[in-house]
This record gives sequence, structure tokens and C-alpha cells, in this order.
Amino acid sequence: MAVPQAPLAPTLTGDLAAYGRCSRPARAAADVVARLAAAGAELAGRIAALNTEPCVLEPWARARYRDGLAGADVAVAGMAGEAAPVPLTRGGSVVMTLVAVDEPANLAMNAPVGTIFSVLPVTDAVGGGLLQPGRRQLAAGIILFGPATVLALTFGQGTDVYVLGPDGFVSTRRGLVLPPEPALYAINAANARHWHRGIRSYVADLVSGSSGPRQRDFSMRWLASLAAETYGILTRGGIYLYPAESRVQHGYGRMRLVYEANPVAQLCEQAGGAASDGHTPILDLVPAALHQRTPLVFGSRAKVERVHRYLAGAPARHEDSPLFAHRGLFRS
Repeated sequence: MAVPQAPLAPTLTGDLAAYGRCSRPARAAADVVARLAAAGAELAGRIAALNTEPCVLEPWARARYRDGLAGADVAVAGMAGEAAPVPLTRGGSVVMTLVAVDEPANLAMNAPVGTIFSVLPVTDAVGGGLLQPGRRQLAAGIILFGPATVLALTFGQGTDVYVLGPDGFVSTRRGLVLPPEPALYAINAANARHWHRGIRSYVADLVSGSSGPRQRDFSMRWLASLAAETYGILTRGGIYLYPAESRVQHGYGRMRLVYEANPVAQLCEQAGGAASDGHTPILDLVPAALHQRTPLVFGSRAKVERVHRYLAGAPARHEDSPLFAHRGLFRS
């Protein structure tokens, strides 16, 4: 069992203080994380009180995070819910992205919500460098608000977990490694009719369980919150899929590459997993727009690679032939 370390917030202590002795962008990234953690602790209290409507909480949280970054070495922030990047400090050495409250509708049924963030070095590009490949991220993390408030964080040297206590976030798990082969998957099955053939085949083989080609039974979960699903994958393993769909409006996927997919992919890779759009690693994609969407598949590396094979390979026989389909001529 890991021994709790020094508090992460509200000040730079312990491991973050050591990290802060590095380059200016590295120090800035550490400071940003500490500030977000402090603001997240306040947000946790507001969520726990359950007296704020979801439609009010999200803009409040965005404003609270923005206030917490006042005076930080951050040139600009890209925030979900804002049409344009938010300027912060002229001459800042880093830029950052933020989803203040992921899936606020979950609060209506007392289900988890979360914050998703990343920090990148500033560049001369338009927007200060928000449209960089995810591999350039200096820090990435999620804050999950559930029965406990949990921070999963990476500075590119492994993924660590912190839990909010009376004095701030304390370290509980260092160098997290995804369990390799649990029989778990997360997907929104309500969209099955819109999936492309490879994803339909992959999920059909999971659903067929021990009587199908995988010869084992699988369990499905769906929490709607990407932050909550990410923490579940990090701690229990498995795979998460939000694939592209046949519908025109979702043909390029639903997850936001800059705000959501990149930080989640960084956390997952640093825990020994993988993340892709079904073909290309998420962290290798070069965003062309701040609100660009992407398919997202992440989790245990072997599972992500298996999805790649399904998407690249020929369709299974039952996908093409009515005679041999699961509900074909001879099956009701």
C-alpha cells in the first residue's frame, strides 16, 4: 500500500516542488497543476453540497479555474465552452486546455463528473500553441468528483493518483500501470446502429462472450463522463471506445482532440496503455482547429491494437451475409 506523500495543493510541495526546479515551462506546468488542484478542491465542495444546477455549475467552475490561474505563467487557455482562447498573462511560457465540468448532466442523478486539463509549451503559432500534437504536453490530468475527489496526473514520467484530503491532494498511487487483460469495455451501445462495420464486429464478438470467438465473457459499463471512464480504465484496465459514426455530424468522432482526447491519451500511455483514433495514435495527431473532433479508443495496449485489426481487416462473415447473420433467415 502506498504511503501518502505531501499535499499537492494549495502550494507546491513534495514532488511538485522538485519538478518546479526544472525549466521555466516545467515550473509553469507544475504551478498550473497546483492552482487547478486548489480550484478543484473548491469545486468538490460545491458539488458535494448538491445545491447547484448543472447549467449553473459549469460556467461557475470555468470562472473559478480562470480566477485561480490569475498571475500564473500562462499565456492563453483554451476552455471548452468558450468560443475563442482566453488570454491570461502576456509573455507566459505555457498554454493550457481545460474542460471545467465534464458531463455536468450526471449531477442530476448523483453520478461522477470531472475536470480534464493539459499544459503545453507556448509557441509563436496563432493561439500561442494550442494546436500542437499531444506528445508536446508538459502535463495532463483529470480531477474526478465522485465518492472521493481524485486527481490522476502525469508530467510525462508515469501516471500518479492523488486523493483530496483535509489538507489538499495527497499521493496514493505512484507509477500506475494498467492491468493488461481484464474483460471490461466501455461504449455507448445506444449508437450501435451508427457504428462502422469493424466496430460492430468487434463489439459483437465481445457480446457473444464465452460462446463466441473470444471464448470469454465480458462486462460493459457506460458512465457518460469521459473523466470517470478514464479513471476506471486507469485503475481497472479494459478499453473505452467512442468511434466514428455513419452519421454525417459524427463522421469525425465526438471527442474533442485538444480538450479531451490528448490529455486522456497522455495519461493512458504513461500508464502503459495506448490511445488512438482507431488507426493513428492520438498523441501523433496534429490538430487543425481548437474544437476539432476525433474518434477515441484507449485502454490496455493489446485491446487497442485488436481494435485496429478489426477496423483494418475484412468484415466478418455474419456482417455481410443475411443467411449467416445473428438475426438472419433461420434465426428470430
